[in-house]
Amino acid sequence: MILDQFKLNGKIAIVTGSARGLGQAMAVGLAQAGADIALVDLLDMSNSRMQIEKLGRRCITIPADLSHKDCVDAIVKQTVDQLGGIDILFNNAGIIRRCPLTEFTEKDWDDVMNINIRTLFFLSQAAARVMIRQGRGGKIVNTASMLSFQGGILVPSYTASKSAVMGLTRLLACELAPHNINVNAIAPGYMATDNTKALREDPQRNKAILDRIPAGRWGKPEDLQGIAVFLASPASDYMQGYTVAVDGGWLAR
Repeated sequence: MILDQFKLNGKIAIVTGSARGLGQAMAVGLAQAGADIALVDLLDMSNSRMQIEKLGRRCITIPADLSHKDCVDAIVKQTVDQLGGIDILFNNAGIIRRCPLTEFTEKDWDDVMNINIRTLFFLSQAAARVMIRQGRGGKIVNTASMLSFQGGILVPSYTASKSAVMGLTRLLACELAPHNINVNAIAPGYMATDNTKALREDPQRNKAILDRIPAGRWGKPEDLQGIAVFLASPASDYMQGYTVAVDGGWLAR
């Protein structure tokens, strides 16, 4: 039956940036589909863990500062040691800094690039090594952005990093496909999260954004659960290197 292709029973998933927001929603969605979860964040992950364990799934929390790649080996080792392997990696963690181009600092550039693309690559590399060694394939899903497709304003390092995420997703897909590892990305539209709080609180920017979204509303983290489960499941086994926009119609406008 087709619905069986969406089940994740027995799968082990790492989800970064999963203490709240999009990462929390996707981690809970994967658990609802049957996966055991390794949560990775610097923030308190107890609420996410509680939701997952209520579903009867195993869940571990791994505190990590993803601005430094030194945490990568520990994330992978702890997941393998405590949960038994890695089948799914969700590179969701990301940050944003807003400032006019002429005033943007080197620190704001480096901080965003380190988390959004540098550690994303090295964690994907480390997880792929485990997946290849296990010999049962796997799924890597990256969180891209509308600014993987567009330029935006006031967010040069975020735009650069998310454009890189889309390109790197394609590269990883090409290299890992022979190992039965699928690599794709989700590009959320304008979602009601902490990252967009400043935009939602600016009456002019909020109205301009909503006026362009055919769905007429900001997205909710739960809006990503369906695509997250699809890309993590056997239902997407012939999908490689694609970035799927879940944006209420923003890019179609």
